[in-house]
Amino acid sequence: MTSTRGDFSTFRWLCTIIGFIFYLGDIGSDLLLTVQYFRAGHLTWAALTLVFILSGSLCIQIFSYAWFNDDKRDKEEDSLSTGHLIGIHVLQIGIITRYLDLIKRGFKALWFNQVQSRLFDFATDLSMLRLFETFLESVPQLVLQLYIILEHNHRSTLQYISMAVSFLNIAWSTVDYRRCLRHSLPHVNEMPCGIPTVVYLLYKVLTITPRILSLTLFIMLSTFSTLAMAFIWLLGTFWACLEKTDFCTSRVLEYVYRATVGVILIFTFFNIKGENTKVPMTTYYIFSVSQNLAAPILLCLFKPESEGTDYFLPIILFILMSNSLGLGFLGIYYSHLHPRKVADEIDGMERNEQKTEKTRLNNFFKI
Repeated sequence: MTSTRGDFSTFRWLCTIIGFIFYLGDIGSDLLLTVQYFRAGHLTWAALTLVFILSGSLCIQIFSYAWFNDDKRDKEEDSLSTGHLIGIHVLQIGIITRYLDLIKRGFKALWFNQVQSRLFDFATDLSMLRLFETFLESVPQLVLQLYIILEHNHRSTLQYISMAVSFLNIAWSTVDYRRCLRHSLPHVNEMPCGIPTVVYLLYKVLTITPRILSLTLFIMLSTFSTLAMAFIWLLGTFWACLEKTDFCTSRVLEYVYRATVGVILIFTFFNIKGENTKVPMTTYYIFSVSQNLAAPILLCLFKPESEGTDYFLPIILFILMSNSLGLGFLGIYYSHLHPRKVADEIDGMERNEQKTEKTRLNNFFKI
C-alpha cells in the first residue's frame, strides 16, 4: 500500500512494529548487561549502564506525559485519565503505551476500515521520542561499552549484542524521524525512498560513528575528558537558548528540551534555527571533525603505549575514512537529493503557531 501525505499506510504500521522491537531490544539488552556487570562485581559499569537507561527513559516519559496532556487539553483525542497518565509514566511505560496504542489503532484502521484520526501524528510523536531516547541512551551506551572493551579489555557476547542493537537504533531512529518529519508537514516535499534515504542514512551513520569513537578515545586519555563533553553540552544548550526555541507549552519543559538538544549536539548536528543553516552546520562539522582527528593524536602523544594495541591503527583509519565519507554524503544529499521547496528543515519547532495544523511538527520549516 502506498502512502499519501497524511495517510497511515501499511508500511508505516510495519515501521512502527520494527521500531518497537528495536526499542525493546535496546532496553532489554542493556538491562541484561547491567545485571551481568553487577554479578561480576563491576559495580561502576553496572551503575553507569543503568544511569544511561534511566536518563533516557526519564526524559522521554516527561515529554510523553506533557504531549498527552496537551492533546487532552486541546480535546483533539479521547485521552486517558490524569491518574492513568501519571501511573504509566511513573512506571516508565509511557512510550510502550504509545507504541501498543498506535499498533492497535493502525491495525483497526488498515484491516477493519475503522476510522482512526491522527494516526500519523501519533507516529511523529513516537519518532521524536525515539530520537531523544537514542541520543540520551543508545549513543552514550555505545561510548561506555567501547571504553570498557578498549580500555579494560573486558569483552562479552552480551556487550556486542547491546552495542549492535544500539547501533541499529541510531540508524533507525535518525532516518525514521526524518521521514516522519517531512511526511507530517503539508507545505514541504516528502523525503523520497531509495537513494535519498540511503544517502541521508550514510551521512548520519558515518558522521556519528567517528564521533563516538573519538569521544571514547578522549575518555581513555583521561576520564576528566567527560568535563569537556559537559562543556560541549553547555554550549549546545546555550545555543538553543540564544535561538529562543518555542517548542513546548511549558517554560520549564522548554528548558528540558533545550538541554536535550545540547546532548544531541555532542554527537550530531540538530537544526533549530528555522532558516538556512549552511553556516552553523559548516561551523559545527569543522569543530566536530577537528575534535575527532585530535583524539587519536593526543592519545598517541600522552599515552604512547596505546600505539602498540591492536585497535589503535584501525580506529585512526576508520575515523579518517568515516569522516570523509560522511561529509561527502552530506554534501551529495543537500546539493542533489534534498527534497526542498523553498524552506530549510529544522529539527526544533514552534508549536504555538499555525493552529490549523494538528501536528506537533508543525513549524519545523519556515518559508
